[in-house]
Amino acid sequence: MAKIIGLDIRTRHVRAVLLDSSYRRLAVESLVEVDRSQYAALDDAVQACLLPIIQHTDGLAVSVDGDAAFIHRLKLPPTAMKQLEEVVPFELEAQVPVDIDELVYDYVVLPRRLGDDRSVELLTAAVRTDHVKERLALVSRAVSREAERVGVGALPLANLSGVIPALDVSGPVVVVELGDERSEVVALSRGYPIFARTLSIGVAGLPGSAPQLAAQLRQTLAAIALQVGSPVEAVHLTGGGSLAAGAEAYLASEVGAPVSQLPLPEIPELTFDHQQAMPRFSRALGLALGLRGRPRDLDLRRGSLSYQRGFAFLKERAPLLLALGGTILLSFFFSTWAELRSLAHEHEKLAAELGSVTKSALGEETTDPDRARELLEGASSRAEVDPMPHIDAFDVMVELSKAVPQSITHDVDELEVQREHLKLRGIVGSATEAQQIADALRQNKCFVDPKINKVSQVVNGTRQKYLLETDLRCPEDVTTKKKGDTEEQEK
Repeated sequence: MAKIIGLDIRTRHVRAVLLDSSYRRLAVESLVEVDRSQYAALDDAVQACLLPIIQHTDGLAVSVDGDAAFIHRLKLPPTAMKQLEEVVPFELEAQVPVDIDELVYDYVVLPRRLGDDRSVELLTAAVRTDHVKERLALVSRAVSREAERVGVGALPLANLSGVIPALDVSGPVVVVELGDERSEVVALSRGYPIFARTLSIGVAGLPGSAPQLAAQLRQTLAAIALQVGSPVEAVHLTGGGSLAAGAEAYLASEVGAPVSQLPLPEIPELTFDHQQAMPRFSRALGLALGLRGRPRDLDLRRGSLSYQRGFAFLKERAPLLLALGGTILLSFFFSTWAELRSLAHEHEKLAAELGSVTKSALGEETTDPDRARELLEGASSRAEVDPMPHIDAFDVMVELSKAVPQSITHDVDELEVQREHLKLRGIVGSATEAQQIADALRQNKCFVDPKINKVSQVVNGTRQKYLLETDLRCPEDVTTKKKGDTEEQEK
């Protein structure tokens, strides 16, 4: 939540609006007005206006008079959009009778006309740098506080479109601020300023000066219609002079456009006294709304005059910063404690699971990770019984090929290896050759006493058919099995 102030300095009065602003809430806390004639110097009047409300505020905005500004509309080609910062100073210098180095300026890109893509229009405002510095120095001397924004003339009234829907229309609509010595005119389209002018006549000379005021206003509306390309849809009056009796009806008949009082801003809990005083404080309200975010007016705090927050801001925010720091620190400690507690619970759960797993898998229950690692290493170091035999059917074929001499013609009719038992049916030239093959296989330790069980003559032939049977059991298989049996008995 932020408290912001809009300060409006006029020739006869100094007015200020204090707003209480947040993301979803806006409220008018205070309206302060002082008569400059009651004070010897302007500094004293500004001080008297701001001192009751300046404490614990977050921002302050002020403005310069419109008659001190050069306000122009610039028309540029669309290609200049990417280089506005470089192009605008050159174009603006051609429009003003002052060296551009002596000015501080700002601009806003105007909404394009329907179907017009040939040009881009800007509304620019430039003021002598010394004049802006004087206004900033005035506020600083009065309340020892820097203003964050500097508006121009009636342009801050554009910020009212955020709280007055009647101003946020395609338009153009015109807001006329009737002051004592002069009047300010600003034209709006979609809530943004598209034209501004200061009239050198106010309501101080009424009723005698009414025709002159109406004539200047009529000329201004014609100029707006010519530049914008469409007639003015509505005129809204504000300022202290707007409360003059019959002002609306008279001006409506003179300017040829609907004229009405500026609607009240849609701000919740606006008191009756605030409603009655709002026309006089409309510009101050617009200045304050410019600090709320996404302002629609122009700001002269540019370049060398850009606002810089200093140590004073930190001093004002010290209690809040300390409170936030303490909250963050407390949150950090609470978060750390909660995390440690969660880790302790998780450690207990994992320790219980470790004890259960070690008991079922390793035969000993332990919650010590080091002891569990020792048990696991001891179990993995034990020799396991290899289920694969050291000799299989392929190995038998290899050994048989080695056992058959080159002088013997040998044919394999059938070879069966099943459960460590070999049956071989072969065909040789004679029974002697069959026995010779059996004796050669007996030399291999994996063949357990191979025997020729049957020899018969091949039908319709002279060769002999024999049957050899033997067990297949290598010495390594016997050793492994005995070792595995011993370990099973130990368990």
